[in-house]
Amino acid sequence: MESRYAEVAVPVNVHQTFTYRLPERMAERAMPGSRVLVPFGKQLITGYIIQVHQSLQELGQESEDFEIRDVEEIIDAEPLVTSELLELSKWIADYYYSPWGEVIKACLPAGINVEAETILSITHEGRAALAASEGRVARTSKIQALSMIADQGMIALSTLAKSLTKARASAIARELEKSGMVTLTREVQSPQVRTKRQQAVRLVLRDPCETGKPLSEPQRKIIGILSDSAEPVAYATLAEAADVSPAVIRTLEKRGYVEVFTRDVRRNPLSHLKNQDESDHADLNLTDEQQAALDQIAEKLDEKKYAAFLLHGVTGSGKTEVYLRAMRETLLKGRTALMLVPEISLTPMFARRLRAHFGDAVAILHSSLSEGERLDEWNRIRRGEARVCIGARSAIFAPLENIGLIVVDEEHEASYKQEESPRYHGRDSAIMRALRADAVIILGSATPSMESFHNAHTGKYTYLKLDERFGGRQMAAVEIVDMRKVFERHGKQQIFSDEMKDAMRENHERGEQTLVLLNRRGFSSFSLCRSCGHTSHCPNCDVTLTYHKSDARLVCHYCNHQERVPKTCPECNGPYIYYVGEGTEQIEALLKDLFPQMRVSRLDRDTTRRRGAFEKLLGEFGTGEIDLMVGTQMIAKGHDFQNVTLVCVVSVDAGLGMPDFRSAERTFQLLTQVAGRAGRGEKPGRVIIQSYHTEHYALEFARQQNYEKFYEFEINFRRNMHYPPFVALINLLIRHPEYVKAATMASDIARLVRENDAEKVLRVLGPAPAPFARLKGEYRMQVLIKTRYRRQAREALDAAVLRLKDAGQDLKALTIEVDPVSLL
Repeated sequence: MESRYAEVAVPVNVHQTFTYRLPERMAERAMPGSRVLVPFGKQLITGYIIQVHQSLQELGQESEDFEIRDVEEIIDAEPLVTSELLELSKWIADYYYSPWGEVIKACLPAGINVEAETILSITHEGRAALAASEGRVARTSKIQALSMIADQGMIALSTLAKSLTKARASAIARELEKSGMVTLTREVQSPQVRTKRQQAVRLVLRDPCETGKPLSEPQRKIIGILSDSAEPVAYATLAEAADVSPAVIRTLEKRGYVEVFTRDVRRNPLSHLKNQDESDHADLNLTDEQQAALDQIAEKLDEKKYAAFLLHGVTGSGKTEVYLRAMRETLLKGRTALMLVPEISLTPMFARRLRAHFGDAVAILHSSLSEGERLDEWNRIRRGEARVCIGARSAIFAPLENIGLIVVDEEHEASYKQEESPRYHGRDSAIMRALRADAVIILGSATPSMESFHNAHTGKYTYLKLDERFGGRQMAAVEIVDMRKVFERHGKQQIFSDEMKDAMRENHERGEQTLVLLNRRGFSSFSLCRSCGHTSHCPNCDVTLTYHKSDARLVCHYCNHQERVPKTCPECNGPYIYYVGEGTEQIEALLKDLFPQMRVSRLDRDTTRRRGAFEKLLGEFGTGEIDLMVGTQMIAKGHDFQNVTLVCVVSVDAGLGMPDFRSAERTFQLLTQVAGRAGRGEKPGRVIIQSYHTEHYALEFARQQNYEKFYEFEINFRRNMHYPPFVALINLLIRHPEYVKAATMASDIARLVRENDAEKVLRVLGPAPAPFARLKGEYRMQVLIKTRYRRQAREALDAAVLRLKDAGQDLKALTIEVDPVSLL
C-alpha cells in the first residue's frame, strides 16, 4: 500500500507546515483537526493535522528526495478542531502573521496536549568523570548537572532547567550526551488535565422487605437519603451525610440495595454565582428604539446569511436586553450563540443574566478558569450541551456548531487585541467567524471605535442607534473642574478640588454611593530624593518604580521587578525621600482620612488578585456595604449600580499625554463610559472631572456626551495624519538585550521593506526607539508601516523577513503587530 502523508502545523514560532509520513496502522484514523505526536528536531511535540495527502504527487513530489519522518501517534479518536475553526485559525495566522500551530493551540483548552519529556540517565563514564572531579574547589556547570543526575540516577530535562536556564540545560544535556556521560531518552507524558471522575451511589432496592433481612439503623439512614434524592449521591458525600463508615455502603452494595459506580463530574465555574434576582430574567417591555433594532436583527437571523450590525447605544440604553432577545431568536431557530466581553471580570455578571434566561445551556470560557473548568466547559460546548457561550477574547474559539449569532459587547475595548503570540483581535476575528458561518454579528458600544463607526458610515455595517436611556432616565450632568484655577485659589497643588470634596460629602449625606476613578494603581508614581534628585528606576525597564505602601515595595508594573522601600537614598544616603504622584492606593487612604464616616474601598488589579475578590467587592458595593469605591478603569465598564449618583474623575491628564495617536479616543471613551455609571436608577447622576487641560476637545465632547461631535473632530485628524481607519498600520518591534543589535536589525528591516516596495505604496517610518525604549531587560526599536494596500505590504514584509533569515538574523527578536491598538 502506498504511504499517506499528513500536513502538520506545530505550535512553535515557524510560519510553515511540515510533512510527515503516516504509518499504515494510522492511515485510516488520520483526519484534519486531529492532534498527532510528531518528532520535531530532537523533541516529540503535539502537532495538528491540516490535511491528509494520499500520495507524494499531491505534495508536488515524485519521490522522497528529502527526509520524511513518521508520525509517532494519533492522539485523538476523532478531530478536536472543526473544519470551521481550522479555516478561521488559518485566516488569523495569515492576517496577523502568527504561526498557524500556535493559533490552533489557542483553539483548544490548556493542559490537554500530550508532550514528551527528555530524561537524562547517567552512564558509567559520567560517574567516572564525577568521581574525578571530587575535591575540586570550582565545579563546572556540566559537573554540577552530572551531580544532580547522579543523585537520582535519572532526571527530567525540565527539572534540570529549573536550576539552570532552559537554553543552558539543553546545551549541557547535548554536550554530556556527545561525550558519553549521559543517555537521553524520551518519555511521553500524560495530559496535565483530564475529565474529573468520582464514585457515586444510587438506590437499587427501595423496600427493605424485598431481601427478607432486616437493616441496621445506619443502613436505613443510607437508604433514606438515597430515597429522598432524585439523583445519585457522591460516595463521600453520602457517608458524611449519614455519619457512617464506607463499610456500611459496601455492605448494602453486596446485599443488592445500592449500586456504586464511577461518573464524570463537571467542574462548574458558575456554581459560585448567587441566585438570580427577578430583574435578571424578567421580560422587560422594549422601548421603540430597542424594538426597531431587534426587528432589523431578527430579519437577518431569518435569512441565515452574514450580516454585521453596529449597535450604538448610550450608556444605560438597554443594549444587553437587545442582545438577550436576539440570542433567544437564534436558539429558537436551532442555532447557537456566542457573546464576547472585553474583561474576564465582566463574565460573571453577564453569565448570571444569560443563565437566568437560558439555564444550563450557558457555558463560560476564559483564561482565568482552572484548566479543569475550562476543559469541562469546552467539552459541554463541543457535545452540544451548551448552546450559548460567553467569555473574553479567547472564547472566539469556542467549538460551537451551527453558530447563528455573535455579540461583541464594548467592541471598542483595546483588551480584545492579544499582545502576545498568537496576536489577533477578538472583534475582527469574530467578524470573520460570522462571515464564514453565515451568522449575524452585533458590535455593541456607547463609544464605538473610530474604525467601526467609519465602517457603519461607509455601509460595511448596518447602523442601529439607541439614543435614550431605558426608562426615560436622564444622562448624568458632567462638570469639568479647571485644576489650574484650583491651584491659583489655594496657592499649591490639590488632589481634590473643593467642588469634588463637597459633592462626595453631600452624596453620602443623601445615602447615595460614589465612584472615584484614577487610572493609575499603587500609592505614588515614583520616589524622589530631595537631596540629590535620585529616582528609583527598574533595572530591566526604562520606567520608574511605583510605590506600593501596603506592601512597602517599589514595583515595576511591566516586568514585576520589586524592591524594598529604602530608608535612605541609595545614591547619596540622604534621609529625605519624597513620593510623587497619586495612585489608587493613596487616593483610598486620603479619602478614608477625609471622610472617616464613609466606608471606602478600592477596586484595582492589586485588590482583585485572589479568585472571587472582584465579585466580592462588587457584591458588597451593590448591597450598599461600601459607600465610596475608588478604582482604575475596571470600575468604568458595564456595571449597573442603581444607587450610584456621583462619579468623580481625579485626573485624566496622564492619558491625554500618552505618545499614541489613540490617546484622545481612549480618554473620551473612558470618560463617557465611567460617566454612564452615574444615575442609572431613579435618582439623577452627576459627574465631576478634574483636569489641567480643560480646553481639550476629548474632555469637552465627553462633557457634552456627544459621540458624533467627537467623531467628526477626530476623523479629520486621522484623515490628515494618515492614521486608521484611512490606512492600515503594521508595527515592527525589534527587541534585544544589546542596543546595537536591536538598532542594526531595525535599520535592516526598514531598509529591506523599502527596497521591496516595488509599487511605492508603503510609507515606512523609522527606525526609532519605542516610547518605552527598554522593557524586561530588552532594548526596543520600532518601524511603522502605513499603507492602504495590505497585499503589497505583506509581500514586501515577507521578502524582507526572508532576506533577514537568509542573512542569519535571529527572527525571535522581531515582533510583527498587524493593526496595533497601541504604539507604546
